[in-house]
Amino acid sequence: MSKKDLRTALKQKLPIDLLRFIPRAFDVIGSKEKAVAIMELPEELRNHEKTIAETLMGVHKNVKTVLAKTSERYGTYRVREMRLIAGEDDTEVIHREAGCLFKLNPMKVYFSLREATERTRIAEKVKPRESVLVMFSGIGPFPIVIAKRQPTAQTVAVEINPDAHNYCVQNIFLNKLYGRVRPLLGDVREVCPRFGETFDRVLMPLPKDAADYLDTAIPCLREEGILHFYHWAHERDLFSETEDLIRTAARRMGRHTEFLDRVRVLPYGPRTWKVRVDARV
Repeated sequence: MSKKDLRTALKQKLPIDLLRFIPRAFDVIGSKEKAVAIMELPEELRNHEKTIAETLMGVHKNVKTVLAKTSERYGTYRVREMRLIAGEDDTEVIHREAGCLFKLNPMKVYFSLREATERTRIAEKVKPRESVLVMFSGIGPFPIVIAKRQPTAQTVAVEINPDAHNYCVQNIFLNKLYGRVRPLLGDVREVCPRFGETFDRVLMPLPKDAADYLDTAIPCLREEGILHFYHWAHERDLFSETEDLIRTAARRMGRHTEFLDRVRVLPYGPRTWKVRVDARV
């Protein structure tokens, strides 16, 4: 639902001077039967948030719950605090993306609607019979989209959040991918060195502090394997720091780096982007 749609519905319910504070966009996660809307409301709208939430649910009948963000993502599990504004307490939904189904509770796990295009882009890079390691895999969107797109690929998904891992297991069965996506619970620093195997690709979809895990990720790559590394960068120089981080980590292990692709994934803040660099290591 867009800002314009919601503003139109609220014209008779809010003071006219407050309409400009209606968020430009917000996430709706779920299905045509049941969805959860997640909003970021400024302080100016705090006294009117219930009216806004109930109006949203009135316009979009599938939205059964409206949540307000109350913190940034934080901690090991990368979740954010959210407050129930209106609707049902049960916030578990099933979301459809790229022909896949994802069960999740946004109050307990990280899931980004805005990375759907990026997940498809990565899946299209995976070749037949490749093996792929997805670190910080969450509820499984990257490994599951990859497995759906490339039926002969084998994917391992490592996640530290028990709630996200449990949803990943359910989503593997929900998408009939048992045996093709292997979910593992734990810290990648502890789990990955125990594999005793290497991979054609390693995916690191954790921009914040991902550089701290390069020493774990690179040894998991086969010779000439491909690393998909994410980072935050200012638009004045989007890729230099990211490439330096990869090159330095690879050099420490006596490995050569060839950069293959550079992508602006999503805007993160004023003049700041989430970026991806692909490197053959």
